[in-house]
Amino acid sequence: MWRKLSLVVALAVLTACSALEDDDSQGPSDCSMASQKQFVLDAMRDVYFWNTLLPANVNLASFAGPDDLLAHLISFQPLDQFSYINTAEADSQFFGEGQYLGFGFSFRFVGVDDVRITQVFDSSPAAPAGFARGQRILALDGRSIAEIEAAEGIDTLLDQETLSFSLRNTDGSEFTVSVTKDVVTIDPLPQWRVIDTPGGSVGYMEFATFVSTADPVFDSIFASFRQAGVTDLILDMRYNGGGLISTTELLGDFLGGGVAGGQVFSRTLFNANNAGANRTALFHQLFNSLNLSRLVVIATESTASASELVINSMEPHVEVTIVGDATFGKPVGQVGIEFCSKILRATAFETVNSLNEGGYFGGLPADCVAADDLAIPVGDDQDPNLITALDYLANGACPVTAIPGPAKALADKVPGRKYRHGPPWREFARAY
Repeated sequence: MWRKLSLVVALAVLTACSALEDDDSQGPSDCSMASQKQFVLDAMRDVYFWNTLLPANVNLASFAGPDDLLAHLISFQPLDQFSYINTAEADSQFFGEGQYLGFGFSFRFVGVDDVRITQVFDSSPAAPAGFARGQRILALDGRSIAEIEAAEGIDTLLDQETLSFSLRNTDGSEFTVSVTKDVVTIDPLPQWRVIDTPGGSVGYMEFATFVSTADPVFDSIFASFRQAGVTDLILDMRYNGGGLISTTELLGDFLGGGVAGGQVFSRTLFNANNAGANRTALFHQLFNSLNLSRLVVIATESTASASELVINSMEPHVEVTIVGDATFGKPVGQVGIEFCSKILRATAFETVNSLNEGGYFGGLPADCVAADDLAIPVGDDQDPNLITALDYLANGACPVTAIPGPAKALADKVPGRKYRHGPPWREFARAY
């Protein structure tokens, strides 16, 4: 069964995540359903950030398995939309190689039964099937979105291995295609460039997810920015739902190492049981760290976790402006605990910046609200978010076409939709 483990903060998974280490096996002595449930309960009582809210008495026999038990345990803390159980293989595959088994697109609801595709990954079954940004999903397996949402919900249906998709293009034409899931590889850094403006060179970088395959690419990107004399950077994280803390801190070094080397990037704070694992991360100056003056982050409610950690941690050190929409609101992170070929990602700590600021469960508000126009490619010259970001850098204020002040609150999300965090390729960006 569960034995008390020493928390060792590893440069691991999600917003700012850690790993649990032990001299022997971390899992239960056997993988019977009873043992798995007891293991999860004991682990949550030890590492869960809100462990004092857990019920004193839990009838394990009343739960079918560890997933049902976990759902019950986190129901005592409404702020926890983040703890989940996944297979250890899928977990390792995604965070190590940026891969997952899926169709290869992400979507969002723009109305109660209006679902639009936000992005399509090049290396995916969806791309050759004709999926494209801005298309509307009309039906799945011949059933309308309204019908599906009134029953099991679109998320459940998208768990199927093969689906028939009825899609409407932005020009109004429609088609139906059957697609089968396969391994999807996410390019964490789809595009970057230096934009020449009257005020000087501005860097632009689209960042899709915090996985380790981004690490070796950062240096060449920031070398180009540094060579061009970039001191203003537009970081496009509109669909970035988070990932590895090691990648988060590396990005922080490239962004802030030149101006805040040796200063505090973030602090990771565990519950009272594990306060000895509390950790402070510092900025490190790298050869290609920028002498950054202003950072503009393009965000949406899909911007979460590690993305928010970067924003919050940079704010005490450079001028940070959020363009687009309010972020999701995930100032906490998970530890990864393996058992029986599964992994429990239990919310176990919060992160704060050098001013001890955190707790942004309502999201980080946008300074200049701009539309994510699905008819226009991300980062295109006509992209309203990029236009707004460049206008802000040129004039030091939101353009008249943008709305200053906080973006829509979480309550403005589509009524009836459940926004619970699972594996990062499944949530926030709504990727399948």
